[in-house]
Amino acid sequence: MALTETPTRATACLETLIDGLHARERLRVWSIVITVYGDSILPRGGVLWLGALQVLLERLRIEPGALRAAMSRLASDSWLIRDRRGRRSYYALSEQGRRSFGVATRRIYAAGPLQWDGTWTICVVPEEAGEARDARRKALRERGFGTLGPTVFCRPETEAAPDANGCLDGAVVFSARAATPEQLSQLTSAAWPLAETAAAYDEITAAFSPLFEALKAGEVLDPLAAMAARTLLIHEYRRAALKDPLLPPDLLPPQWPGGRARQVTADLYRALVTGSEVWLDACDPAPDGALPPVSVEFRSRFGGLDL
Repeated sequence: MALTETPTRATACLETLIDGLHARERLRVWSIVITVYGDSILPRGGVLWLGALQVLLERLRIEPGALRAAMSRLASDSWLIRDRRGRRSYYALSEQGRRSFGVATRRIYAAGPLQWDGTWTICVVPEEAGEARDARRKALRERGFGTLGPTVFCRPETEAAPDANGCLDGAVVFSARAATPEQLSQLTSAAWPLAETAAAYDEITAAFSPLFEALKAGEVLDPLAAMAARTLLIHEYRRAALKDPLLPPDLLPPQWPGGRARQVTADLYRALVTGSEVWLDACDPAPDGALPPVSVEFRSRFGGLDL
């Protein structure tokens, strides 16, 4: 009788995370692809062979047909640009895709708590309907604004607040400070869905802490598994971070779980990054040879990576 190799605790943790990915009601393969490009490929030139991407997604138990459908959708929606060389297809993030993930990058990889001098931006946007209204609201939320009314939005102007000029066309914009700071907790609870975000952060901490503890104890994932785990980590953290208004600590509820989730994410990312970059080095990904080295900006993620 053939012997079956017992998986390590780290591998078992990874398989549990992949089980969780597929347990969702709807698996958005296109969103996972965007995570891969924004997190791993953009800092190394931005171009990846479809075959290399397929190897990674197969490790996440995503079928080639689902990947092809996602790539077709992303290309038709102008998120990706396709370059065919012989029988191979290479894809890169479009300028639209780069801009969109650029907003997410500041939220995902920030080094720590934000500095804030108490200044708020309050904007009153024109009354709009349909797609124009929904697009503006989405863009404002992605840039940290909360909702005070159908046409009134606000955000604290922290040091890392992203540029919102394009979202404020036609709006009346005020810069203000609170006359009664002790009442700000009521405002933040009403303006942002903090309970939903807190629950997402709690889930991240619970889901990924076991893998970090296994790696901290000395276990090792092979390069492809490390790349798969890194992708899952940022995919899940990105979902939570994009809902998080990134409020200064003074405006957050007591025992806010975002800090703990960020620390778990940063620690696990550092534990996975070397192995995952080994896979990227060897995966035959680009039309002109290996991927270029990571950027300086990449090395500054989460306050600094040891590469």
